Amino acid sequence: MKDLLTPDLKVKSIFDIDLQVLQNKGINSLIIDLDNTITRWNALEVSNEVLSWFERIKEKGFKACLVSNNPGERVSLIAEVLGIPSIPKAGKPRRKAFRQALKILESNINETAVIGDQIFTDVLGGNRMGLYTILVEPISSHEFIGTKIMRFFEKFCR
Repeated sequence: MKDLLTPDLKVKSIFDIDLQVLQNKGINSLIIDLDNTITRWNALEVSNEVLSWFERIKEKGFKACLVSNNPGERVSLIAEVLGIPSIPKAGKPRRKAFRQALKILESNINETAVIGDQIFTDVLGGNRMGLYTILVEPISSHEFIGTKIMRFFEKFCR
């Protein structure tokens, strides 16, 4: 059995994900975290590089859904800029939001990867669902205090 806290792949950032490798694995859908995965924590700005990456994944035939524990309209606003659906207040690592994302994406477990910067939310939640999990390094050290505390425990899992 796969360790629930171990990602299938570790990369520096979303830009280091080999999309062809994912397609070769049959993956065509992406559940993507927001804070410190594609934007800095609580930021409204999306970099041009991130916008270009999302255009590239769409051109390659990937579907994507933003899934964030962050509450509020910020998640929806960024998803709108990216042209993808979103699920705020996700409650990761609980399975509910992952199931919702699969339904929205019209995808199944074998066709979907989770991309995020946290072991105890993104990786654990994705692994509990049997999804392919990709851990990226956080964009910034500026983050929610609860996340900072969990980062201490993540050191023992890396």
